Amino acid sequence: MTAHVTNKIAEIKRPSPQFPRTYVPAELTIDSWKSIRPLFEELSSREIQSGEDLERWLLDTSELQAVVSEEAARRYIAMTCATDDAEAEKVYLDYLETIQPKIKPFADKLNRKLIDSPYSAELDPERYGILLRSCRNSIDLFREENVPLETELNKLSQAYHKITGAQTVEFNGKEYTLQQMGVFLEEQSRTLRQQAWEAATNRRLQDAEALDDLLDKMLVLRQQTAKHAGFDNFRDYQFRVYERFDYSPEDCFKFHDTVECYVVPAMRKAMEKRKEALRLETLRPWDTACDPYGRTALRPFTDTDKLVAGCRNIFNQVDPELGGHFEEMIRHGLLDLENRKGKAPGGYQEDLSESRLPFIFTNAVGLNRDVFTLLHEGGHAFHHFSVRPEPLLAYRHAPIEFCEVASMSMELLSMPYLDVFYTPTEVARTVRDELENKLALLPWVASIDAFQHWLYTNPGHSRGDRCDYWVELTERFGGGIDYSGYEEALRYRWQAQLHIFEVPFYYIEYGIAQLGAMQVWSNSRRDAKAAIEAYKSALKLGGSRALPELFSAANIRFDFSKDTLQPLMTEVQEELERQATLEQP
Repeated sequence: MTAHVTNKIAEIKRPSPQFPRTYVPAELTIDSWKSIRPLFEELSSREIQSGEDLERWLLDTSELQAVVSEEAARRYIAMTCATDDAEAEKVYLDYLETIQPKIKPFADKLNRKLIDSPYSAELDPERYGILLRSCRNSIDLFREENVPLETELNKLSQAYHKITGAQTVEFNGKEYTLQQMGVFLEEQSRTLRQQAWEAATNRRLQDAEALDDLLDKMLVLRQQTAKHAGFDNFRDYQFRVYERFDYSPEDCFKFHDTVECYVVPAMRKAMEKRKEALRLETLRPWDTACDPYGRTALRPFTDTDKLVAGCRNIFNQVDPELGGHFEEMIRHGLLDLENRKGKAPGGYQEDLSESRLPFIFTNAVGLNRDVFTLLHEGGHAFHHFSVRPEPLLAYRHAPIEFCEVASMSMELLSMPYLDVFYTPTEVARTVRDELENKLALLPWVASIDAFQHWLYTNPGHSRGDRCDYWVELTERFGGGIDYSGYEEALRYRWQAQLHIFEVPFYYIEYGIAQLGAMQVWSNSRRDAKAAIEAYKSALKLGGSRALPELFSAANIRFDFSKDTLQPLMTEVQEELERQATLEQP
């Protein structure tokens, strides 16, 4: 696939002409802690004599936070775009080691200054209630002794990126990244698929011990941070860090049970149909991505320019306003989409908080999933555009559970317009395949979430213990894939999930959000215009409302019980049957 690098992030100048600085000096650049310390000190010591003074102080604080946040984001982006770039790594680590640790104590001081101010009682609770709740939570959690531990954890996360970014294999005489190897899993030759799967899997297993070492170190450090903050385990501490005020670990367990009861049977039914179509006695790990009817693998684009053009067309058809946002991203060069050696795996959308622009990072290799990855990250980007007018940085970030509604809904809302990439029968084939993937995602989320609950509530477990538990979860939530002869690959399959290493406990959000996105999709099938308007209205609220209110604004329910899940599964299965009929030539 021909690569076209569109990343022009270094050309975006600060400060932003559209959002000029009013507190931070326009000429300031962050090259050390020394350059920004006077600003933190001034905010910490400023005398506040009225409610109006306090609101001005909040805006100045938010501006400084945005400037610092964008500095961190730019360094992170540069590092992940080239994990083999020693200078980019050095600059990123310098921020983690010499700037971020100095900011955290001041952030705590600023939170305390706000809460302790007698004028905080004069702030409009409708406007500032969520912000004040968040500040009180941060004060409760902050411990000076955790700052160096968090720095070390960030460095370990960067090590995970470096290990996985370097994973390549020699296959059929060429070097491929593991993401590029996914192309071969869609081929019709079962022998080729097996060889490709084995090559990629064996390469991952070469790093199994190194990743185990990383996780062992992380588990110790994370438990220490929790103990310092007065928690018995890291799980309960992290729930508070993520400000999960609207659901508990017990609710997560209920989610696991509901998925097991209503989603796993539907997923296994789909996998059974796949096995029958392929005329196999058992499905093997290399049999899940190919077309079950022997058709050539779909290749929706040959280079990232075509990927961008197609998704631009789709976004404009979903909603012209959203399409305009994507056009702005293209103009500013806020995309780095193609896969290459040395690039970190996965995909993400990162905010440039001062410029108030989003950046999208993916690893496209020409597959259908690359289209949906860009649609997904596009949803995150539209969320960011929707909150640009909000002056408070804290409210330009919604709870993660709703951030993922923004992205997952965009995947589903885009489905009627996939003909920009495919023929009508290919559209039906793709929709059917993607809906099956949605079914498979929910049990995978339950598996990863349950695994993390177990990791942090079973201190002292061995490496073998956690792999054993992973196998148990696979039996509970899996789709009946036969790993005979590849038991070690199954036992270490969890290592491919970067969230376990980089953002612990950030995964149940995908399950909660998928149920929200399916409700948006269900609404759109009855009234597309009303569903999209409600979706956009909810995005504009950012993080200024509690999670249930954000769901309600999108005309969906914050609920993952049988009452919500069962009818959604019925609707999805009916649509699967309809698309299966339409995809027949």
